[in-house]
Amino acid sequence: MTVRVLAAGDHFVLNRLLVAAMRREVPSGLAVGELTLPWPVVPFGPVGEVREASDVEDSLIEALRGVEVCVTQMAPLTERVLAEARDLRLFCVTRGGPVNANLAAATKAGVAVTFAPGRNAVATAEHTVALLLAATRRIPQTHADLAAGVWRGDYYVYDNVGPELEGSTVGLVGYGAIGSRVARILRGFGAEVLVHDPYVELEESVELPELLARSRFLSLHARATPETDAMIGAAELAALPRGSVVVNSARGSLLDYDALCDALESGHLFGAALDVFPEEPIPAGSRLLTTPNLVMTPHLAGGSKQTAANAARIAAEEVGRYTRGEPLAHLANPELFSP
Repeated sequence: MTVRVLAAGDHFVLNRLLVAAMRREVPSGLAVGELTLPWPVVPFGPVGEVREASDVEDSLIEALRGVEVCVTQMAPLTERVLAEARDLRLFCVTRGGPVNANLAAATKAGVAVTFAPGRNAVATAEHTVALLLAATRRIPQTHADLAAGVWRGDYYVYDNVGPELEGSTVGLVGYGAIGSRVARILRGFGAEVLVHDPYVELEESVELPELLARSRFLSLHARATPETDAMIGAAELAALPRGSVVVNSARGSLLDYDALCDALESGHLFGAALDVFPEEPIPAGSRLLTTPNLVMTPHLAGGSKQTAANAARIAAEEVGRYTRGEPLAHLANPELFSP
């Protein structure tokens, strides 16, 4: 029996990667159609009732006619799409979480939703350390000066130089697939690593107040939940030693950005580096655009060729399990199969 599949890739997780991974996993029995979404050339945003997706409901509905399985990174699985996609039974999201899918509506419609945990763990960990070093050694600022023909010797003034990683304490808030890799890299620099994560037990685990008081560097890797919303605010930043560096490559909701700007402008923080923001793209007039000693990248920590390949492989493995009648490994709505 042939299973009709839609590969709804984009300009990062390419359709050719999705199709090739599915062909390796299921050599025969798939009829694969393709739809190319505009991300990241066109930013994602809210679509219907989902938070982060490409605004392609109309074209997706048309492409899903008669389709049983959809593999995608950014396609919106909304109530409107589900109402039209009557044959859909499996929606494979190639992201670390299915934030582009309405899980309640999918469950009600009998559609299983899977995701791709750990797909970008290595890329994000490496980018995190790159951000930390860039902020500490003023790399973007000094490059910009040199590119403008300005040689500034005052960067070498004692109060303008940052700390070394070796011998310093780095506090990690969150110790999942990314945080644990960051720890491994930083230990290679000779840093002492402290961890705050209520879900893991480690010798290096401490409560958040102790971590903040002891850490010269702070890197955020927690999940976005109601409990972690703005978990690092003015009081927490003030608890860090003066001259500390803060990095956030996890989720914008973890950090109070106004408090961060205040701490940078006052000189309490030596620097900060961000890959995620409360609003993306950053709106014109945001304080982040003028705050000193701040390094920013546009939510691309997970961007590597290996991440795209991993995403395609993990999703293809789920398609393989589905076609063989096996349990799905990364099911976001397990209640679909509850007795």
